[in-house]
Amino acid sequence: MKQQWKVGELAKMAGITIRTLRFYDQIGLFSPSGYSPSGYRLYTEKDISRLQQILSLKELGLSLEQIKAVMAGDQLSLSDIVTIQIDSLKESIRVQQKLLHELENVSSRMQRNEPFTVEHFMNIIRTMRMNHEKFFAERKSSMDRHLDRLGEYLDENPEEPGQGGFNCE
Repeated sequence: MKQQWKVGELAKMAGITIRTLRFYDQIGLFSPSGYSPSGYRLYTEKDISRLQQILSLKELGLSLEQIKAVMAGDQLSLSDIVTIQIDSLKESIRVQQKLLHELENVSSRMQRNEPFTVEHFMNIIRTMRMNHEKFFAERKSSMDRHLDRLGEYLDENPEEPGQGGFNCE
């Protein structure tokens, strides 16, 4: 028997939101292989492989339209995508190493009571900005997952306002 996952299970496994999976389905980028008798989206191993490709391309900064074109044209192989991810990870490591170097330089100058130049400060600021942009993108993704869980809870518990649900008064 072929293993299948519901949308919530796949979202959790992939570290993305249910809302994202539903949106990908809505725009025709990533649709489930089937549906359960009760209407739940069902995904297979083949779907998971396709989602990995989509998420890899997204991580590389491609727009959803670009990803859709790549996926439709099968222009990149799985090996190509993994290679691109490796290059991206190496770049991320390079940025982290640069920030470490800049901070070690600052620490060393502080210990020797040497003054800082504007260039020193700008190097640190530029490197920190690159690092922080990735941090905030990850935080947004985490917040989206939390909002999805809240939405699931509210969908499963559609209580009337004032009856244990949200009171809008």
